[in-house]
Amino acid sequence: METTDMITAVGVTKSFDKMKALDDLCLHVKKGSVYGLVGPNGAGKTTFIKTLMGIFKADSGEITLEGEKIYENENSKKRIIYVCDDLFFFPTYTIKQTAQMYADIYPQWSQELFEKLHEIYKIDLNRKVIRLSKGMQKQVAFWLGISSQPDVMILDEPIDGLDPVMRRNTWKLILNEVSERGMTVLISSHNLRELEDVCDHVGIMYGGKVVIEKSLDDVKGNIHKIQLAFSREDERAAEKLAALTEKLEILHKSSIGSVTNYIVKGDSEAIKSAVTVFSPAVFDMIPLTLEEVFIYELGGMGYEFENILI
Repeated sequence: METTDMITAVGVTKSFDKMKALDDLCLHVKKGSVYGLVGPNGAGKTTFIKTLMGIFKADSGEITLEGEKIYENENSKKRIIYVCDDLFFFPTYTIKQTAQMYADIYPQWSQELFEKLHEIYKIDLNRKVIRLSKGMQKQVAFWLGISSQPDVMILDEPIDGLDPVMRRNTWKLILNEVSERGMTVLISSHNLRELEDVCDHVGIMYGGKVVIEKSLDDVKGNIHKIQLAFSREDERAAEKLAALTEKLEILHKSSIGSVTNYIVKGDSEAIKSAVTVFSPAVFDMIPLTLEEVFIYELGGMGYEFENILI
């Protein structure tokens, strides 16, 4: 059965003065999925998220939540929790008072879950949130967000500031909400290694557009790293390598001694067939990480590798 879209963006454009931050952006986040939004600095990720949340108004285009416009839609916003790196809390509010405010705003708030999560986020309820460290404030944000039981959780550089144990616990809680309630998660992060562990879909942004949008398996399945070498006795080795280069869509090539490494785009079986025809002495196909896919996909669009901050 086909999964419906929870978040849909169609033709979204947003400019600041003469700079176009979003350029006819289209994006689809399936219901119950964990969607990783990645891209270099300046690609427009945070601008899109703030437009999605109604902080910015799009110049054109539309963002909907299960078919309903989100901008200035109170009912839609009650279904979404937004956790960003730059948190805001009311100066005089304690955790308990902030929790009461969330309970008043979010109709699916669970006081039982809030109290249960206190066993994990062991912070005094009577402490003022702004007096806490950044890491503890981030814990409070997730504690409140998960207790609100939203239909959608939007995370912008979410886990920065948490220690490794708390990172693991928080991801476990979020993924449990996805599994148990079908919550949809949209994550923007530079930590691609972490996204690789939690995401099932990925959108790669560049120049204000989503240039690639696929399941994580499909994204990784279209680009391959291969290593090959020909026997030193093979007098046609150089000729074979040249012929092979003509047959493959090569994104990157490097050599170490007699071993040649290629990053190749295309169907894995077609690549294997093209290579085995030349009878190399060594041939291995190695899975790529999400980080490598990101680098080589954008590299193919003319983006300089050395400028990618990961």
